[in-house]
Amino acid sequence: MIILRFNHDGENKTGILDGGKIREITGSCYNEFDLTGTFHKLSDVKLLPPCEPKKVVAVGLNYMDHIVEFGERKIPEEPTIFIKLPHAVIGSEDSIIIPRRAERVDYEAELAVVIKKYCRRVDKEEAKDYILGATCLNDVTERCMQARDGQWTRSKNFETFCPIGPYIVTGLDYNNLDIKLLLNGEIKQHSNTSNMIWNVEELVSFISGIMPLYPGDVVTTGTTRGVGPMVPGDVVEVVIEGIGTLRNYVK
Repeated sequence: MIILRFNHDGENKTGILDGGKIREITGSCYNEFDLTGTFHKLSDVKLLPPCEPKKVVAVGLNYMDHIVEFGERKIPEEPTIFIKLPHAVIGSEDSIIIPRRAERVDYEAELAVVIKKYCRRVDKEEAKDYILGATCLNDVTERCMQARDGQWTRSKNFETFCPIGPYIVTGLDYNNLDIKLLLNGEIKQHSNTSNMIWNVEELVSFISGIMPLYPGDVVTTGTTRGVGPMVPGDVVEVVIEGIGTLRNYVK
C-alpha cells in the first residue's frame, strides 16, 4: 500500500495511491480507515510530508563507508542517535532554504520508517509490527557547524532541513533496498540498506528503550558515503527502491 498526504483546494487530506490516482480515505492510516469514492490526479494536488511526526529520531554513522568518510575507523558500540524537530520537516517538491549563516550545507540520503502505534521498550523481534512503512529522507546538515559544535542539534535543525516523502510504502523489506542520491541528475550516493550496521528492527528496538515512539514519528537510519554540499539552484533527489523519488529544490 502507498500512503500519502496532500492538499486539495486548501484542505489537507490523506489518501492511498490506487491505479495511478489518489483515493481519499476517512479515518487514520495508523489504525482503521475506510476508502472513499473520491479520486484525484497527482497533478491536481500538492503533496505534503507523508506524516506529521512529533519527532524524527535520526541515526548517525550506520554505514561503515560513511564512518570512514567521517574520519573514523571504529564501529560505535551502540547506535549514535540525535533528534530532528518537526519545524524542519518539508515534503517532496518543496524548497530547502540555505541559512544566511551557513558555510556548507550537505545532503544525506536515508531510508526512514514511520511508526504505526505506541512503541516503548520493544524487542527487535517485535519491532516490525510497530512500523507502518518506509519513506525517503534527506538529513540536510550544516557541516561546518556540526564540526565546530561537538553535537549536532544546531547543524541538523534549521527550517527545511528534513525533507521527507513522497509516500509511505508498506510491506517492503526495509533491510534490502537500493538507495541513491542525485544532485542535478548526477549520482552522488549509491548503496543498499543491507549495508547498514544496525538494521531497522534493531534501531527501532534500541530507540524505543530510550524514549517512547508515537504514531507518525519517524526513525531515519543513517547515510552512506558520498555526502557533499548543495548550493542555491541545485535539485537534489533521494531515490529508494520500491518507494520513489523525494525531490527538493535548493534556494
